[in-house]
This record gives sequence, C-alpha cells and structure tokens, in this order.
Amino acid sequence: MSGDTTDVDIVIAGMGPVGKMMALMMGRRGYKVLIADKQSGQYLLPRAVAHDAEIARIFQAADMHVDTMPDAFEEYKDVYLWVNAEHKTLFEVDWSVPDPQGWHSTYFYGQPNMERHLDARMQATGNVDAHWNTEVSFAGQDATGVRVTLTNSESGATSTVTARYLIGADGANSDTRKSQNIDWNDLGYFFHWLVVDIVPGPDCKVTHLALQIADPKRPTTVVPGGPGRRRWEFMLLPDENPAELDNEENIWNLLAAFDVRPDNATMERHTIYRFESAWAKEWRSGRVFIMGDAAHKMPPFAGQGLASGVRDAVNLSWKLDLVMQGKAQDSLLNTYTSERGVHVKDMIDFSIALGSIICIPDEEAAAARDAAMIADHEAGVPAAPPPKPRLGEGLWHGESGGYLSWQGRVSTAAHPEVDRFDDVVQPGALIMRDAAMASELEAATVTSLRALGIEVVTVDAAGAHRDDVLAVTDVDGHYANWFADMGAGAALVRPDFYVYGSAESAADVATLAKNFIHEVTGS
Repeated sequence: MSGDTTDVDIVIAGMGPVGKMMALMMGRRGYKVLIADKQSGQYLLPRAVAHDAEIARIFQAADMHVDTMPDAFEEYKDVYLWVNAEHKTLFEVDWSVPDPQGWHSTYFYGQPNMERHLDARMQATGNVDAHWNTEVSFAGQDATGVRVTLTNSESGATSTVTARYLIGADGANSDTRKSQNIDWNDLGYFFHWLVVDIVPGPDCKVTHLALQIADPKRPTTVVPGGPGRRRWEFMLLPDENPAELDNEENIWNLLAAFDVRPDNATMERHTIYRFESAWAKEWRSGRVFIMGDAAHKMPPFAGQGLASGVRDAVNLSWKLDLVMQGKAQDSLLNTYTSERGVHVKDMIDFSIALGSIICIPDEEAAAARDAAMIADHEAGVPAAPPPKPRLGEGLWHGESGGYLSWQGRVSTAAHPEVDRFDDVVQPGALIMRDAAMASELEAATVTSLRALGIEVVTVDAAGAHRDDVLAVTDVDGHYANWFADMGAGAALVRPDFYVYGSAESAADVATLAKNFIHEVTGS
C-alpha cells in the first residue's frame, strides 16, 4: 500500500466470516469496501460448525445457496439428543423437519470451505479490496467520515484511509471496540473445553447424531463437523491442567471410548477453548460499528455464536445502504444496537441454560438432574422448544412485529418455475393475502416502498390485479398458513426477513405502509 490517502465507502476490520459477509452484502450493493485483517491469511482449520434455517436464508440472500455447496454444508435430519452417563435420554430436540423460513432447520458445515465460497463471492463483486497482514487502527471521526490507519505487519508501512463508516468485525479482543471505549458486559460464565476435529476413515463407525453426553466424569459433545468430519468437545474438569489434557496421546485415549483410533481416523485439529458469555453495551459509536465476536460471545451449545454475527451483518447492511443513499434518516442506524442487542442476549441466555444442563461435574448434582429430566421424558413431557427471539425495540410494531417472517415457494407468470420467494421476488416485501388487500394503497406509496427496497406483492395470482402490485402463486399454501398463524391478511417484511408489522384489512395495509415509510425516511 502506498502512503497516499484513499477514500472508500466502508472499512471493515477483520476478515473472518462475519466481516466477509458484511463486505459481500455491501459490495453487492455497489459500495467500495476495504476489508483488512492482521492475520496472514484465512484460518484453514475448523471452528464453528452449525447454523439454522435463518442463516441459510441469509446465505441465500447473498446468492450462496447452501444446498449448492456440498463440500461445505450438509443438512441434519435427525434429533439433537441429550443423554446422561448411562446414555439414558434426558431430552431431545427434533431437527429433522423443515423450517417455516423455507430451509431445513439445521445445517452443519466446514468453516474453511464455507469461507472459501464466501471469499470467492466477496471478490466477485469487484467492489471489495482485501488486505491480509494489515492492522486497522481507528484514527478519528467527524460528521462526514472516519479516518483509519492501516499498518502492514510485514513491512511496517502505514497509510491513511478515510471512509464513510468503519465496521469492527475483529473478534472478542476487538481493537475497534476498545478504540471507542465501549463497555463490555462479561457475565463471568465460562468453562474450558477441549475441542477435537476428526476426519473418520471408512472403517470408523461413529454415530451420526448430534449428541450431548451429560456425564459428570467428563461432559462431552459429539456433533457433525461438516461434510466428512466429526467434532468432539470434552469439558475440562475442575483443577485439571489444560496443557496436560491437550496432547494427542490423551486425546486418543478419550476418543477410544467411541472406537475412534489413529488407525481408523485422522485428527485434524485440537485446541482448548474458553466458552464465554458477554456482550458489548453499545454497538455504535458515531460512524463506527461493531459486530460478531467484537459485540458478543456465547457458549456453543445452541450453535448460535457465528450465526449471531451473520445476523448482525444482515441487520446493519440494509439500514446502512438506505442511509448512505440518503433515503433514510441517520437515526435508523441506532436500531442496530437496540434490536440486535436484546436478540443476542436472549440467545446467550438460551446457550447458558443449555450449558447449565451439561456442565455439571458433581455426581450428586448430576444424579438429581438426571432423575428429574428422565422422569419428564418418560412421562412424555416435551422438551422446551428453542426460543424464537424477538428483536429488541426498533423498527417494528404490533404482535407480529420483530419476529422472523416465513418463506414459501412461489411462481409468477414471468417466472413459472417454482422457487423460494426471496429468489423470485426479494427479501423485503409487503406481502398480502389477495388483491383486495391492496385496494387502498396509493400508487405513490407503492413507489416509495420500492425505493426503500420493499416490493409490493399479493400471493393470490387469481383475478384482476393492479399493474404496480406483483402477483405470485402461493404454491404450497405456505403464506396462507402464515397469515392464519398471525391472524392477519398482510405483513410488511424488512430486507433482513423480520416483520415490521401486520395488517388485517386494506385500510390497515395502507396505514402500515405509510408508517414504515415515515419511520425510515422521517417524512
């Protein structure tokens, strides 16, 4: 890099999957993005391994359909099983079913291959300038932009870059967060676990299940690690020396209980992780934002760590786009912290609740847990379903607002092939049950919605329709079921798939649309 000042739209510190996803989303929108990381290149070993249907839908919106990348992603069509030391079932969560968002409920993935696909899509935008071996340091901001210093770790050369915004996706020890003096709320809930990634050979017969073994002698996790891989996680016991446990001889001894041996499997990676629970109290400081691990950390038991960072990116990207275009007022960006902060706290609480079940090394406490949970299971008491967290206070209203929308399969006259809604239309849409629901929408309102990235759609293609309302066929009756579930006839869905609000009549639809326009634009 030269010593000249370079102006870009966005600088992103951190080139992990969250930073790359943000760069991809903004690059696809035409913005000039500089992304940099102090590391020398992509980390080539597994880390995160699971995500849910919402994350599959976010990848879909980035033109990265998870079902077209079999080297990186695989569906999981079974239960998430929790057992005690004797392998008696404590509870199970059914992950065998499709999700209302139009994707399977759970996927396991290999992060290195996933990141390779993400990197290729990011580079393909032609708008992203990526730099390894480069540290990003905040140098100041004013009403028009942010100034950062880039330092090449090999040569020591520095350059100054000005950008409209700086985004810190630079991990739990985020320099970006520290530069803004943002408070870090550490719950003090942490455990050390040994994480082991294995490539089973053809003679290695390991369970295909996602399994939690709540054995007080050694709490253990066994899950898929993406195509062709398995992961084991072993909790360190009180007063156990991490260095003594984290060596290959001891690890093979632990794996022997699962008939996994050096002659039938390859150990790809092993490391000690400290599972933590914490979040930043603010995610915005003027023109500086943080996301991913820079904004929050959580235990892995719900598979929501990296997923939460990807949600951060999709929440901020569409809002930032509208503000940068001059179509939305700057205050819209404040909803990033208020919405995502509450949502991620709920995910942290859920992860901690799951961790409190398995992270019990005391045999008496474990026996009491087992007795209560086995009794409930044998009595047919269903396990509490995973939460469906709602966004914190922000750009949504009413009973349906702040929750995820559904995604069904549709077709149109111009696109007769049946496909997912977001591929045929777009993620942001005012979706109505039938043409009658649009009868009181003014043409100017429809135009204004489209300018804000909201298509106007009816999911009943029969009968007469206005030229400015797109008619699609609800192929499987998915939207009819969704409207019945909400008790509504229409819903305005934001570009990040969350519901702004719902409506029960044509008059309500008109009001809903105008309110959205006013809140976003201030006019």
